[in-house]
Amino acid sequence: MPGEPLPIDPDFDATDAGQKREISGTHGAVLAVIAAGGALGALSRYGLTLVWPAPAGGFPWAIFVINVVGSFLLGVLMVVITEIRPAHPLVRPFLGVGILGGFTTFSTYANDIRALLNPDTVVTAAAYLIGTLTAALTATACALILTRYAARSIRTETI
Repeated sequence: MPGEPLPIDPDFDATDAGQKREISGTHGAVLAVIAAGGALGALSRYGLTLVWPAPAGGFPWAIFVINVVGSFLLGVLMVVITEIRPAHPLVRPFLGVGILGGFTTFSTYANDIRALLNPDTVVTAAAYLIGTLTAALTATACALILTRYAARSIRTETI
């Protein structure tokens, strides 16, 4: 009906008692695994930035690699748990949203670009801006293709 607000999640009917019970029973577990995974991912990222710090005004290689590798791993994960092998309902929030969400850091990427927007480092900022987006999207696409190919190859060998 025109003018009526759309539901927040079209797959969820808040008037259905069964669906309300289901979401209330898993909500806490989902938040817990996201928090635990996020802590692990963020600690991993922090450790890598300590080992590989960015020089002042230089290209932030650690954050670049973290975001590209994280994007690749997220692509692999999504194919594995949605197309190859069904996973426990908490796997995706724990690994995808939690660990890989905490590991990758597009907010630090944005802050790094802002910090590099000086006359003497503007070329580095532009290279980092374009390079990270291009590499992260390419890594995700490659992960999807390679994971699907590997899954087909494994299935073919077992037949």
